[in-house]
Amino acid sequence: MKSPAQRNIPSRGTILLEFLGSMNLAITLLVTVAIASVVGTVLQQNQPYQDYIIKFGPFWHEVFKSLGLYDVYAAGWFLVILTFLVISTSVCIYRNAPNMVREMRQFRTRVQAVSLRNMHQVQEWHADAPVDTLEPRYRAWLKQRGYKTRSADHDDHRLIAAKKGSWNRLGYIFTHSAIVVICIGGLVDGQLPIRVKEMIGQIQPETRDIPASQVPEISWLPESNPSFRGNVTIPEGGRAGVAFLQLRDGYLVQPLPFTIELKDFRIEHYVTGQPKSFESDLVIHDPEREQPVEATIAVNHPLIYEGYAIYQASFDDGGSGLSLQAWPLDHPELETQQVEAAVFESLEVETSAGRQTLEFESFRPFNVNPAPEDPEREFRNFGPSFTYRLRSAQGEAREYENYMLPVALEGRKFFLSGVRDNPNQPFFYLHIPADPAGSPRRFLAFNALLRDQDRVREIAAETVGETFSELRLQEPGMVEEVTATMGRLVRMFARGGFDGIVEQVEATVPEDRRMQVMDAYMKVLRNILSALYAEILRAEGVDISAGINERDSRFYEDALNAVTALPMYGSPFFLQLESFDHVQASGLQITRSPGKSVVYLGFTLLMIGVFMMFYVRQRRVWVWLQPQLDQTQVIMAGSGERDRRDFEREFTQLHQGIRRAGETD
Repeated sequence: MKSPAQRNIPSRGTILLEFLGSMNLAITLLVTVAIASVVGTVLQQNQPYQDYIIKFGPFWHEVFKSLGLYDVYAAGWFLVILTFLVISTSVCIYRNAPNMVREMRQFRTRVQAVSLRNMHQVQEWHADAPVDTLEPRYRAWLKQRGYKTRSADHDDHRLIAAKKGSWNRLGYIFTHSAIVVICIGGLVDGQLPIRVKEMIGQIQPETRDIPASQVPEISWLPESNPSFRGNVTIPEGGRAGVAFLQLRDGYLVQPLPFTIELKDFRIEHYVTGQPKSFESDLVIHDPEREQPVEATIAVNHPLIYEGYAIYQASFDDGGSGLSLQAWPLDHPELETQQVEAAVFESLEVETSAGRQTLEFESFRPFNVNPAPEDPEREFRNFGPSFTYRLRSAQGEAREYENYMLPVALEGRKFFLSGVRDNPNQPFFYLHIPADPAGSPRRFLAFNALLRDQDRVREIAAETVGETFSELRLQEPGMVEEVTATMGRLVRMFARGGFDGIVEQVEATVPEDRRMQVMDAYMKVLRNILSALYAEILRAEGVDISAGINERDSRFYEDALNAVTALPMYGSPFFLQLESFDHVQASGLQITRSPGKSVVYLGFTLLMIGVFMMFYVRQRRVWVWLQPQLDQTQVIMAGSGERDRRDFEREFTQLHQGIRRAGETD
């Protein structure tokens, strides 16, 4: 036999039930879920990892990634918390709901007089009428006030028990049940089946950027997948029958039972260039229907079709066609090449640095930027632009952003071409001056001439000969030396700009002579550069017999600045956009959420439960009737949850009404 001490020790099952059903555990889990929901709302979910690296940096990216913050609602720890919350709340309901239901049904007709006298609200008096007369009158009065009553005869007294607002207890049951229902809905839509399949090796995310047709079968989900949230981008005139589910640093392919066609995409912008509204005209081709379904969706106005919700999520380029002119930057011959490409395409090109790859990334038909130089307009459209990457054979890439039209800056016009080594950096812009015809040809011809050593030597010799002739000097050896110096300086300038000459002087000339040598070099360089520029103007047919005018002089200074910046530009050519065929694409988010209805049911229960807890107040009243000689002793007591002052007023009215009812003949 067990000792009394052993019999009082609870079993492990009892301890476990008490722990799972404890209020502390439930509150802790609820707070954790609330915090996680805040994180999931503030931090944009399911974006490519590269976007998070740019935003947070490599260190914090890895920290947030390990915590699963990029997909909070499908993170393993979040689903585990939801599961425990369901279990904890269910245990709480299992332990407490039967008692609450029992309490709702009970009238408590076995209350003692001592207990009644100890209640907060109690009145005691003697009535002249007998018990059999008072009882029906008191019960009738209580019923008029909304109370349900029940009488119980005891040996020496009769007790009337009355109550109202018992449904208040259902508020607690509904509220706790709502938490369970909402969590179950969250688990249904929380990609739990996908996580389980991934854990057992049935599916594996694809990390390569390849077409859906090339994705292996292990990265495909079944069409019957009950819950998912995927994205797809469709160009105008294109179709798609799949959605892509972002999963950490990869994706899964979700086939759809229908095909979505994008007929047209429309977008409106604010004056700042920011999108104002955009919408898509869709056609749903379903093999189960004889006729396709047409619909227009916009932001916050999705299409619900056969349990699938299609949202307007974003927009992108749909593979716009680009007609480009490639101008060489490191060659003495100004031979351009025509390049036909499209956004998202890649081209292999042969350059002086070997074989490289052009990767066209995006196209924008207009660029609205601040216009500080225009007092009449705060913003100005800088025209179309496109971005691309130039990738070497070693895999290193630079990103470029080229504007199609020349941009007016400080009274002159420039072709802008931005360059950066990685997305974390801002663009460094090369300013190529536009000639009077609005073309980059004059600058590019000048740049090519700087690299034509034979022609530079000829022009240098002519310039030196004319200078020596004016000075009446007959020094053939000095002419050759100065000519060679000019050619060498032009080569250094073409390779490294003015900074290249400074570096050469610092590396070869003693410190005490650097300033003198630098001044001499710059004077010689200026002379030969001016002569080369004059050659370009003469080739264009510009009359410079009276000297170079102010406009062409400003162009010359801008051209020298651009040549100085070319070493940082790092490209063997300049791509000029001549024309384009703009194709837009609509970014759609496609969801299937059967748990959504469950969640809605849970929130309905939650609202009903909260309303019942706060606005349905439970009241209980007891009337003790005990015969004493020719009178009846009456003890009236009551109890009410919350708002004691309000119940005190109600009890006073009940007391007064009952006494009057008992005195009525």
